[in-house]
Amino acid sequence: MSSSNKKLNFSTLSIHTAKPSSDANENSTPIFLNSGYKFKDSQQASALFKEEIPGLIYSRYGNPNVIEFEQKMCALEGMEAAFATSTGMGAITLAFSSFLKSGDHIVACRSLFGSSHQLITKILPRWGISYTYVDIEDIANWEKAITPNTKILFLETPSNPGLDLVDLEFVAGLTKEHKLLFMVDNCFASPYVQNPAKFGADVVVHSATKIIDGQGRAMGGVVLCSQQLFDDNIKFMARHTGPIISPFNAWLLSKSLETLAVRLDRQCDSSLEIANRLEKNNQVKMVKYPFLNSHPQYQVARKQMKKGGNLVTCELIGGIKRAIAFVDSLKMVTITANLGDSKTLITHPFLTTHAKLLPAERARVNITDELLRLSIGLEDVDDIWQDINQAIESTRV
Repeated sequence: MSSSNKKLNFSTLSIHTAKPSSDANENSTPIFLNSGYKFKDSQQASALFKEEIPGLIYSRYGNPNVIEFEQKMCALEGMEAAFATSTGMGAITLAFSSFLKSGDHIVACRSLFGSSHQLITKILPRWGISYTYVDIEDIANWEKAITPNTKILFLETPSNPGLDLVDLEFVAGLTKEHKLLFMVDNCFASPYVQNPAKFGADVVVHSATKIIDGQGRAMGGVVLCSQQLFDDNIKFMARHTGPIISPFNAWLLSKSLETLAVRLDRQCDSSLEIANRLEKNNQVKMVKYPFLNSHPQYQVARKQMKKGGNLVTCELIGGIKRAIAFVDSLKMVTITANLGDSKTLITHPFLTTHAKLLPAERARVNITDELLRLSIGLEDVDDIWQDINQAIESTRV
């Protein structure tokens, strides 16, 4: 990688941050489907294992395709080090297990992806790690949740699925004052829309399965942090627990990053248009999108996000029966639990991603029975709206 890459803009970095060509002079990085690497002699092997010289040892530690994806993500997020994992939840689990031990405590914003909630409330306590949830609407009082053994403050912004926002700069000041690690799940924004490190985040995690891949093909995740945090914490845990992404998926995701900006420009513009049209429809009870003036944290969105993202949430008049009827009336929009695809997708969190949460838990994070999450794709915006509108009209109450 050339150090001059740091001066380049996002789209250029996403294309030109790449592994140097081999002696075959290929223009596109090939896939390295190998588990081990040859050593020139015993002295080199010994030096590599002692980490006296850089180099590849074993693909559980690193692989050319994986390294390219990690370096590209570092360049786009503005961070120093990364480790790519097999899934997004693998990335979150790696981060928690790298920095926490029995007796530690985390503070987490209650508005979280369902599996993150299960990890924090059901799995971490098995290891003697406690937690306190704080509400997104009560950010001024988060400091009260911090205890002497608190080590991490963790949040998503925008949140899944409610698209609530947290002021990253404010929270960074809080974590700095109390000497905590500030960990942000940036999956719903992507590095193109938002860079939490610019606002003080210490650790950033992604599910690359979603917007980064962008076409619903491959699973992956990534943890990003400073070089020191990586060397002191992430590296050991990652090497010896084996969560690394496959070379093929890393290659695919690295190629996907080359089109991230152009894809999201289209999707964000379409999302804002769809959100505006929904807001004007008298059959729609609620619409939430970060760049709508009506969003409760609109000013926060404008401060820390380049665009509003490609996700829109809404509620229709008529409750859960109407919501189900609407979803089932869609003809082009795909019903799925995924997001970030080139196709427009819809999810009913109450029935799917957040079904295992107790009613009181869903209520605390504003997940109503009828809440719907739209992931806007790359289709023509008028075609997307035509399908949404016909489903609204055919289920009119």
